[in-house]
Amino acid sequence: MARGKPTGERTFSSEEELAAGTSAGRPKSFKKKQVEKEVYERREEPIEEEDEEEVEKTEKHKGTAGLIEIDNPNLVKPKSIKAKDVDVDRTAGLSRREREEIEKQRSILHYKRLQEEGKTDQATKDLDRLSLIRQERAEAAKKREEEKAAKEERKAEARK
Repeated sequence: MARGKPTGERTFSSEEELAAGTSAGRPKSFKKKQVEKEVYERREEPIEEEDEEEVEKTEKHKGTAGLIEIDNPNLVKPKSIKAKDVDVDRTAGLSRREREEIEKQRSILHYKRLQEEGKTDQATKDLDRLSLIRQERAEAAKKREEEKAAKEERKAEARK
């Protein structure tokens, strides 16, 4: 197609032209140069099977992540660490928030243990309240038994 005045028509490359490298967008020699470059790179690389570890090392990083290994302070870390999962010897490496969280969990566990043993103020109040309720229920059951016995006694007298 001759290039003359713009007619408003657009010509698009077909898949065959793109594959052959004959599209108007790039010169014919472009594909040849690229193929030669790939062949040259293949010759330089020894043919070996890469282990999974090597594949992981060769992953491309965005930006400067591959150049410098940094510890991101803004990275979200697991928030809750259970007290039973923490090493006591490693407390120097924990942050203030982590130490506070661990101490909080330990105090909760300690309080629950004391609660079960009945050594806290709340536990003693609960046990006193529970004993009063049991006592009231025993008295109510005794009263019902007496009323039932009296009722049967009245029935027996009425039959005579």
